[in-house]
Amino acid sequence: MTLVQRLLDQAAAAPGEVALIAGDGAELTYGELRRRVLAVRHGLLAAGLAPGDGVLFSVRPSPESLVLALGVVAAGGVVVFADPGAGPEMFTARLRLARPRWSAAESVLYAGSRLRPVRAYARRRGLLLPNLADLQIPGEEPMRHIHVGRRLPGVPRNALSFERLASGDAPEPGPDEDPGAPAAVIFTSGTTAAPRAVVHTRASLAAALDLFRTRLPLGPGDVVHTDQLMLGLPTLIAGARWSMPPLSCPPGRFARLMRERGATHVFCVPVHLADVLDASPELPPTLRYVLLGAAPAPPAILRRAVAAAPSAEVLSVYAMTEILPVAIASAEEKLAHTGAGDLLGAPLPGVGARIADDGELLLSGPNLCSGYLGADPHTELPTGDLARLDRHRLILMGRKKDMLIRGKFNLYPGLYEPAIAALPDVAEAAIVGVPDPGTGDEEVVLAVVGPADLPARLRRALPGVIDHDALPDRIVVLDGLPRSGRTRKLDRDRLRELVGA
Repeated sequence: MTLVQRLLDQAAAAPGEVALIAGDGAELTYGELRRRVLAVRHGLLAAGLAPGDGVLFSVRPSPESLVLALGVVAAGGVVVFADPGAGPEMFTARLRLARPRWSAAESVLYAGSRLRPVRAYARRRGLLLPNLADLQIPGEEPMRHIHVGRRLPGVPRNALSFERLASGDAPEPGPDEDPGAPAAVIFTSGTTAAPRAVVHTRASLAAALDLFRTRLPLGPGDVVHTDQLMLGLPTLIAGARWSMPPLSCPPGRFARLMRERGATHVFCVPVHLADVLDASPELPPTLRYVLLGAAPAPPAILRRAVAAAPSAEVLSVYAMTEILPVAIASAEEKLAHTGAGDLLGAPLPGVGARIADDGELLLSGPNLCSGYLGADPHTELPTGDLARLDRHRLILMGRKKDMLIRGKFNLYPGLYEPAIAALPDVAEAAIVGVPDPGTGDEEVVLAVVGPADLPARLRRALPGVIDHDALPDRIVVLDGLPRSGRTRKLDRDRLRELVGA
């Protein structure tokens, strides 16, 4: 049974229960969620959405985006996440590859991408918006449009209204859809010449949700505070309540909403949790699980999380867009690991993990995507991560592409950064190389966040912690490490610029 059918069945079993609390506090019951998803499905089918049609999705996390995405998949469509803010050239390249037949966007985005004054304002803010209203894929019929929010100038004349779709008839669904059919296309990386998009099927997404629940018990009465769809969906399938924070929610308000809504589970990117703990050093006593993911969790943040929520289990999730989740380790396990590398935990049930001859981690399992859009399907994923297996537990040793060359020594930053970050007064640590054009070697620079006198102390401590050949040539103290993207991952390119300057 696929994820949409399971969610609909759960909603039918408890129609009066609250399924979701929106950022503004509005509540949506399971019965209303089911009715609206089925109404959107029926309206899209009536409007001509065909099986396999791609729907370019430009709607921020909200109850509306949840209902619309589920309605698209229920109708046999494919949700395409291509990020219109990626820049005109990259966005165009991604469209060329995905070739969506539909576009779903917030009315304000349609207006902002078409009206000159708004486009000029966005450009001054560093945001180059494509003209969504006039999108046209060469060789395809004119694109169909769906707008979310009240109609504004700039919304295409014939665009379907989400509110009208969601308020229509909601007939009972037919037979369950094909589990192997694509459900989502997620652009992750690549260049304008060769964009890369992950294709997940209905079956791989359903398997991912099941794997979360093997390590994260969920059920009626639980409240999960997150804006992440891949944690919100297992919440709803389990009959629990999804607490969705407002967009651009300040850390203090994020913590306050957790307390007010009685959150039992919360998910944060590590650097976001650090901001939340700065605003609220104690987390609500109702919490049983604190999940950290999307980026490595430094020891300092793990310790703060454990201290802030002593009655909760703090978990760190290792996952990739192509296969999620892979492994989950507790803060206690990670902090107790004193060897080289970063402990990820044992692969979750059904996830296959093996180490290639060059040390690269290869993954497989029912939650693995079907492949990359436009490429041959694969049954095993080369992750680009270097790892080893220790008593069935995965130890992350670094990224292949982050390797630094120092004479005959290959230095992998991920092998040493966790141990450095665990030293006293080190809030964060990252190693990058600044190339020497004369020798071809790289100056090894350790960037740390901490007090000004930290470099002198680290010079004394590091020889007892890391290999001699990995000792940095230079140690730089920064106010914070540069990060990018919605998940605020470490931006090593920007860090090289900062320490190189």
